[in-house]
Amino acid sequence: MASADTNRSWYKRNEIAVTPWLFLLPAMIFFAVYVIIPIGQSFWISFHEWDGLGEKTWVGTANYERLLGWGDQNMDRKFQVSFWNNLKWLVLYLLAIPAGLFIALFLNQTVTGIRFYKSMFFFPFVISQVVVGLVFSWFYLPREGLLNAILGVFGAGPVNILGDPTLATYGIIAAGLWPQTAYCMILYLTGLNAVDPEQVEAARLDGAKGHKMLWYVILPQLKPATFIAFVVTIIGALRSFDLISVMTNGGPFGSTRVLSFYMFEESLSEFGFRMGFGAAIAVVLFFIMLGFITYFLYAMYREEKGAH
Repeated sequence: MASADTNRSWYKRNEIAVTPWLFLLPAMIFFAVYVIIPIGQSFWISFHEWDGLGEKTWVGTANYERLLGWGDQNMDRKFQVSFWNNLKWLVLYLLAIPAGLFIALFLNQTVTGIRFYKSMFFFPFVISQVVVGLVFSWFYLPREGLLNAILGVFGAGPVNILGDPTLATYGIIAAGLWPQTAYCMILYLTGLNAVDPEQVEAARLDGAKGHKMLWYVILPQLKPATFIAFVVTIIGALRSFDLISVMTNGGPFGSTRVLSFYMFEESLSEFGFRMGFGAAIAVVLFFIMLGFITYFLYAMYREEKGAH
């Protein structure tokens, strides 16, 4: 009885400190079980040769040596192609952020039919990536596709976007930009609703307008939205898989393969259930993502610290 009273009195004294952790506990357990532990398992599997069913065989860093070309081995050519394609995705996918910002600025006004326009720009975000891939596959068809019909109006010849190794990756990235731009637009529309109207009015009185108003008044207040847009866009670019699977399945001649798709090929496709090698690819991809996100977190922290 005394022990129960002691525990109750301790909780009363520390209620403010303990209560938030009690609410966070289920989410923390869920995150640990479904995120942290699988990450650790991927690291462990990457040091083994394993087909996913039988016994694991310890091979040390052999998977990484083969993948990255350590020691006397040459770098895996498929990994090289995948890595450079991921860089293309990363650079070009970031175009969704300024595009989403300018669409949000256009939609953040009171004009006739603005709800209809918002719905049209929001539409790509609510459809699945598989549907987006199918739509753009039809759009790019060499003979029946809308793209070549438009080019024909201007006298240009048919272009087989998805059948050309030099163009296929850029065609898939363009398809991915459609829903990603819509997502960034939603983030910025939410951020624009939180912009302080008094600061805008004060800037107008000081003569600020146009790009100066945007750069010195609006954008500083949109930093949280910009940070989320950067993080989500970078993660989306590095884990791009479904559009590639639907539109080209890594072809033609493996030219559209990225790290996530290469990981799937090595681990779960007809290439042979090499779970250890696939896990090594996953670990490399994880560290690339971690590097970018850590950089943005550090930059944001440093800026916030400097502001105070």
